[in-house]
Amino acid sequence: MGCADEYHYLQATEKGKSTMSEQINVTLPKLGESIVNATVVQWFKKIGDTILLDEALLEVSTDKVNSEIPSPVAGIVKQILVAPDQEVSVGDLLAVIEVVGSTSSTTPLTHQTTSVPGNAPAQDESMKNFFSPGLLQAAREQGIGLDELEKIPATGAGGRVSKKDLENYIAKKEGAPKNKAPCPLKSSGVDIERIKMSGMRKAIADNMVRSFYEAPHATLVTEVDVTAVLKWIQKNKDEFQTKYGVKLTITAFVVRAMIRALQEYPLLNSSLEQDTIVLKRFVNVGIAVSVDQGIMVPVIKHCQRLTLPEMAKQLYELTQKARGNTLSVDDVNEGTITLTNFGMSGVAIGIPIIRYPEVAIIGIGAVQKKVVVLEDDAFAVRSMIHASLTFDHRVLDGMYGCGFLNAFKKHLESEVALG
Repeated sequence: MGCADEYHYLQATEKGKSTMSEQINVTLPKLGESIVNATVVQWFKKIGDTILLDEALLEVSTDKVNSEIPSPVAGIVKQILVAPDQEVSVGDLLAVIEVVGSTSSTTPLTHQTTSVPGNAPAQDESMKNFFSPGLLQAAREQGIGLDELEKIPATGAGGRVSKKDLENYIAKKEGAPKNKAPCPLKSSGVDIERIKMSGMRKAIADNMVRSFYEAPHATLVTEVDVTAVLKWIQKNKDEFQTKYGVKLTITAFVVRAMIRALQEYPLLNSSLEQDTIVLKRFVNVGIAVSVDQGIMVPVIKHCQRLTLPEMAKQLYELTQKARGNTLSVDDVNEGTITLTNFGMSGVAIGIPIIRYPEVAIIGIGAVQKKVVVLEDDAFAVRSMIHASLTFDHRVLDGMYGCGFLNAFKKHLESEVALG
């Protein structure tokens, strides 16, 4: 079943079993740690449509990632029980699929005939398992044939081309702007525009509200001198890119400084379950990345084991996947602490909200040139950033947070050698 097995996408139970047909309930699977609900984005099938084993049935959105839910069987869609934009919880019934002429829920359904809409040639048997009829219809409407369709990078379930892949390909082909303004809903006033939140935006909003009101937030801010780091990057950037194939940025140094500070102040790398603090002995750093739909947070796993070049590689790869909308569920799960770099937009100071169920988030502001008084009372122009730490006050006190932030500052200012 491919990636569907890995992420436990679906749970199927038999209903109304008989010698000629059986009905399979499709429920919302657990898409990852701490994810308890999702919003239906779109259905790829309607009632009465045939569907192949592992073919995409619907798309759902969480605050972390959009996921296509594949069918656990081949059959006919008998019922669709939730509508687009409806929020559902893990285990809720989504649809019912009838397997005709078989008592096995995993027996693929054989189509009598399947033709490509319009003037496109009929697809062969292998194509049936690769392009859905809805995708072929959308491709035909855009004048895209099978040859061109086969070349589109696929990110859907089972390695198939999804409708989102097709839309991204068309947008790039036409040179469409990356940040497309959302379509306004009908308004009663000429000076008012009502914009419906996307599924991802709503999921992000719900998670932020839950985190903000459930965890008492406290924030500390300090200034960090990154002059030495930036000079080291400038001196070694060409050699580093030639040797390792990726660009070296200050973010890799920031993550490494976080890891070293967490070794001294491990409570910030934890979560809270009722009255129990769950301390993590591994560091999985979530990196906030701005995308068209909002913010995606891919997670670099086991950062404490990585060298600086390995860190830089993972940062680059995950950022590219986030911006290309190719993140998997595994790429965004199991974070233990998050880093957000709003300095990339030129903002100097920010106070971010913790990502539930984590207990801390680090914010990095823009690099600014300042005249600074050094220890010998001399004046010098230095490259400075503001670093903020927002933490859950139930888990740790302010002095503990101050200790972490000072340790983070020390490591980022003084350690620039490859590790």
